[in-house]
Amino acid sequence: MTGVITLGLRALNRATLARQLLLQRTERSVPDVVEHLVGLQAQTPHSWYVGLWSRVAGFQPDVAVDLITGRALVRLALMRSTIHLVTASDAWRLRPLMQPVLDRDLFTNHVHGRAIRGVDVAALVEAGRELLTQPRTSRALGTLLNERWPDRPAATLAYAIRNQLPLVQVPPRGLWARSGPIAHVSAESWLGDERPDGATVADVVCRYLGAFGPATVKDLQTWSGLTRLREIVDSMDLLALRGADGSELFDLPDAPRPDPDTPAPPRFLYDFDNLMLSYADRSRVITDEFKRLSFRPHGPVPQAVLIDGVTAGEWTFSHTGGVAALTVRTYRSLPAATADAVEAEAAQLLDFLAPDAEVRDVELLVVEE
Repeated sequence: MTGVITLGLRALNRATLARQLLLQRTERSVPDVVEHLVGLQAQTPHSWYVGLWSRVAGFQPDVAVDLITGRALVRLALMRSTIHLVTASDAWRLRPLMQPVLDRDLFTNHVHGRAIRGVDVAALVEAGRELLTQPRTSRALGTLLNERWPDRPAATLAYAIRNQLPLVQVPPRGLWARSGPIAHVSAESWLGDERPDGATVADVVCRYLGAFGPATVKDLQTWSGLTRLREIVDSMDLLALRGADGSELFDLPDAPRPDPDTPAPPRFLYDFDNLMLSYADRSRVITDEFKRLSFRPHGPVPQAVLIDGVTAGEWTFSHTGGVAALTVRTYRSLPAATADAVEAEAAQLLDFLAPDAEVRDVELLVVEE
């Protein structure tokens, strides 16, 4: 890589934050932002709303609620075989490309892989398609499939349909301040027959770099779950860069790469924010302190606080009766101006999370090792 530009870790961080819309909130519409980010991981029904709040100026949850009930946004299994919130168009574009990931998850799954062996999967999918013209829970679906495949676990049969057939998780699950069972319906029943033009893996590579780059091939594979992408990346007209550690980075030639000294305001991430999950090497954002102090065996996934662009703490929220509290725990004492900025951002997030609370309290603490 002679003559190739080297990006230091801070420059890599700022480029990533710019594309993640975390240096400055955007005025773009929610569907535009969801497509720009190539979806938001949304396996939890509500925490992803914070991901939009941190990126979209003036975001209100009712906007996303209306888009979900209007079937413009959907939640379904995609990258890494995890549930993502995407636009209806992206559901059709991305799902066929991610099918190898879902196949691998099903057939190598430590719970379901062995149990699905020997099943006529094509016949199973057809049966699932017929049953899922209306919403059903996995338990109900598995029970019905068991009538035809009585020698297989009902949970395995339902999981196979989830991985082999595009299924949408239907509301009220996923609606702000509401709940409901995890129920699925076929995407074709929910979204109709109209579909956008198809996409290629190369298209997805470009979109990933536009939202997460610069990145290595391993980063791309970590985000998507796809493998053997090197040949595709090498065939594309991408900009080659070098990381401070000597890693080979790829990027879109015209993508933003801000000055490393660009200020990065405090930002609050949600538990499954793709920024935290989409790199083989996560050091551009995740600090050693975060890994050491915030991840606890068998504990909840921590929600990170970014200060100067990196994980400098975590946050928790509680709402009991009329009292709402947001607690920020940082790994070291903050300068007064930084603490004020973190507290101001936390107060705005608390207003978003609990607008009707009679009492709202923000507390900044320092984690003790």
